[in-house]
Amino acid sequence: MKIQVASFAATIVLSVAVSGCSTIGSDAGRTSAAAGSTAPAAPETIISAMDGGLIGGAIGSNLRESDRREALQAEYRALEYTPAGKPVDWQGAGGVSGSVTAAQPYRVGSQDCRQYTHAVSNGGRNQTARGTACRNPDGSWTPLT
Repeated sequence: MKIQVASFAATIVLSVAVSGCSTIGSDAGRTSAAAGSTAPAAPETIISAMDGGLIGGAIGSNLRESDRREALQAEYRALEYTPAGKPVDWQGAGGVSGSVTAAQPYRVGSQDCRQYTHAVSNGGRNQTARGTACRNPDGSWTPLT
């Protein structure tokens, strides 16, 4: 009986110790789109800090402003809330659509960074851009050039 109680107590202690561990890729404290909830839209200041993201480059040059905004919101949601490898799809006006997929976060100095891919389909023309962004203390993401 004493051995069973000691074994049970050791299991509880080990479980508590392990549950306190986390990795950079942990979504602890964040709303995850993968968990079935909808990630909130990024505030205007955070979106402007992204400096256009990948969609601000060549793949977004033929898009309407409203479509670029949808695409940039998807980039933010992919970087901030979505697990590695899970696409964040977006739909714009007139058949324009896209998908943003972020890789596993990694640390550079004191910042979390993620590589990501943005694929856009615009009138049968498909384009893909790849980049890296790092998270700032205020929650914004800065693309690396």
